[in-house]
Amino acid sequence: MKSNDNHEQNIPEMNINGKYKKSIIPENPEKIQKNIEKTKKSLEKLKTFVIKKYSYTKSLSVLPPMSVKNFIEEEEIPKETEKYIQLYMIIPEEKIKEVPKIKQELIKQIDSLKQMGDQKIWLQIKSPVDVWENCLDSKFDLTSAIAMSFPLYDKGILGALRVAEIHKSLVLQKFEKYVVSYVLGGSLVRGDAVKTSDVDVFVIINDTDVKRMPRLELKERLRGIIYQYVAEASALAGVKNKLEPQIYLLTDFWESVKDAHPVIFTFIRDGIPIYDRGTFMPWKSLLKMGKLKPSPEAIDMFMSLGDKTVKRAKMAMLDIVVQDIFWGVITPSQALLMLYGLPPPNVYETVKEMKRIFVDKEKMLEKKYLDILEEIAIKYYKGYEHEKIKEVSGKEIDKLLKDMELYLKRLKELREQIEKRTGEKTIEQIYQDTFKLLKTIFGNKSQEKVIEEFEKKIIKKGKLPPQSLRILKNLVSARADVKKGKLNLHKVDEARKNTAILINDLIEYNQRCELMNNKEKK
Repeated sequence: MKSNDNHEQNIPEMNINGKYKKSIIPENPEKIQKNIEKTKKSLEKLKTFVIKKYSYTKSLSVLPPMSVKNFIEEEEIPKETEKYIQLYMIIPEEKIKEVPKIKQELIKQIDSLKQMGDQKIWLQIKSPVDVWENCLDSKFDLTSAIAMSFPLYDKGILGALRVAEIHKSLVLQKFEKYVVSYVLGGSLVRGDAVKTSDVDVFVIINDTDVKRMPRLELKERLRGIIYQYVAEASALAGVKNKLEPQIYLLTDFWESVKDAHPVIFTFIRDGIPIYDRGTFMPWKSLLKMGKLKPSPEAIDMFMSLGDKTVKRAKMAMLDIVVQDIFWGVITPSQALLMLYGLPPPNVYETVKEMKRIFVDKEKMLEKKYLDILEEIAIKYYKGYEHEKIKEVSGKEIDKLLKDMELYLKRLKELREQIEKRTGEKTIEQIYQDTFKLLKTIFGNKSQEKVIEEFEKKIIKKGKLPPQSLRILKNLVSARADVKKGKLNLHKVDEARKNTAILINDLIEYNQRCELMNNKEKK
């Protein structure tokens, strides 16, 4: 038999301890296989009918044959149904009143199917609450059978339950004596699990009789093994649900209960055990009866958490200003001062230098942007340092964030202005240095004449490589572009690097000429 979920057939059934029972493969598998093939089309038609008629159905599955005895004993199902195909249908709790009507309609549908042969079907219609009631009554065999049933249709509850059941079995097989409770939580027990939902499980480890290793070492060792089984359980279950185990030591758990930790109380209240050695259910019963009450110390502790939270929130808001916003404007400001040519200023000099250089001297930055920098760096940061400002409001943070955005946007524009001006100065400086040196060699002539003399007397005579002439012409071209307002920073940088080589070559050439002249005079 196959379904749309592509789950494997004949999955072994597990008992209350999570150990595999005897194989559920019948003594005459060929006969059963024949019957399965015979009824396959009918079950598919029945599934299609169920999905279409009752779209709210959470799952429809076939219970493992070897588990039927448990249902007969626990659910008061007629003895003669032991050899029937047992269909297990899960519907939402709010639809449970419609079970008689649904069952009546489905029985008619089953009777109308002609391919069933001598196979009979027994139908159980339950809600997730019924499934969890089995667990709360310690009927773990029933829950295990439901988890390991063959899914004809599943919105997610069976897959999530299956991966938890298999993981529990693997964990118990490895170290059963240490595990006191294996409990489900999260979306699965809330009834809104889907095929991709995380499956929250809680494993409580007994650390009271551990003598050979520290408790925390035990916890970490068991945690490591338990997490190793997660991938294996998912693979065996054939589902996409991600298992999320949380590990607790028994003594730590009791400490949390004593201190009335809200997370633990919620866990006890909502958790559903699929394995328990008489530990979790007593906690759950005591909580339900109101017997688990927080101590006065716990009440004081949780009351104080409110004040601590307010204080922590105020500190976090202040931290946004004195760390994030402050450094967010100071660091880019330091970068622009370095771009201008100054050594890296410290925090306190940055504001002063931004005013001196870009506002007063170069007149490149409007005063309103300096006001933003001063407010953040002087009023707030220094105010915080001198303990004049101890908290800030959300309204202040909103204003500072907006000012910060305006300031940073202007700094980006300022960077372009600085780079343009620096590029212009750079290209003019290397141009003047280069032609000053050339005029020393060839006399005070025009640019065109100097280039002509350079090519005729130096390049063509092989005293310098042809590359030198190309560097000189590129320098002249870059300067002409800058004059036209066509600044290209890449071209400027290339001209700067290459011209440095040319100048060194010209200096060496000039020194050789002077040396030859001195020898001739002697």
